[in-house]
Amino acid sequence: MSTELVIKDLQISVEGQSIIKGLNLNIKQGEIHALMGPNGSGKSTLANALMGNPSYSIDSGEVTMGGEDILELEPNERAKLGLFLAFQYPTSIPGVSMANFLRMAVSAVRSENSNGSKTTEMIPMREFRRELRTKMKQLGVDESFARRYLNDGFSGGEKKRAEILQLAMLEPKVAILDETDSGLDIDAVRIVGESVNQLIGPDLGVLIITHYPRLLDYIRPQFVHILLDGRIVESGGWELAELLEGKGYDPIREKYGIAEEAVETEADESLPSLRA
Repeated sequence: MSTELVIKDLQISVEGQSIIKGLNLNIKQGEIHALMGPNGSGKSTLANALMGNPSYSIDSGEVTMGGEDILELEPNERAKLGLFLAFQYPTSIPGVSMANFLRMAVSAVRSENSNGSKTTEMIPMREFRRELRTKMKQLGVDESFARRYLNDGFSGGEKKRAEILQLAMLEPKVAILDETDSGLDIDAVRIVGESVNQLIGPDLGVLIITHYPRLLDYIRPQFVHILLDGRIVESGGWELAELLEGKGYDPIREKYGIAEEAVETEADESLPSLRA
């Protein structure tokens, strides 16, 4: 049975300011959704709140995954259920290699004894190395990448490829890609897009959050949603992305009488407990 992330009438605030004002969205494994909106519309607020960032307050609404309420769960518990967030601004962790980080993260997500005070059962090193090499080959990532410190000295494109490698290793059921194309040049966007395409299949649902349609040239969504003023105002297919490419958000703002948003409150760059 396909796992489904179900969001019902979700309302989120940051420091007392209402950002998400009643959002409804369903994402099943095997589906690719794009959530598009200008800066300030609430995209990153939604992503961080779904993953459990404590800087964001859930005022009302429901979020379930596979029928289980996730709003009372810690971020690591949400990850164990199969939810993944690729950060817009990945954090650098000098002294921690990609390989060691990934082994800890994969072990924590897969182990039944990784909550509370119980010790995480580590995935055997030989098994981990074999799996890591397979995923890196699939994504076209050089093996030397695993020996580098996590995001330390990485270019923007390398940081995003590191996020996609984590996605490949953790094998979530639903992945949220928060502005994965942010700060990347055209070639880097293409590489990231092609990498994500290598992972897309019936077992992975994807929510691509972006305000430019350029990444969608490489990851073609089945569903496109437009977020304005904290609400999804329109949903459809590829034609909505083409509309935004040609005319921007102004016609939709005018249609719904929505003023241009102020820049939304930025999220913390990372939430360390998400994958550990």
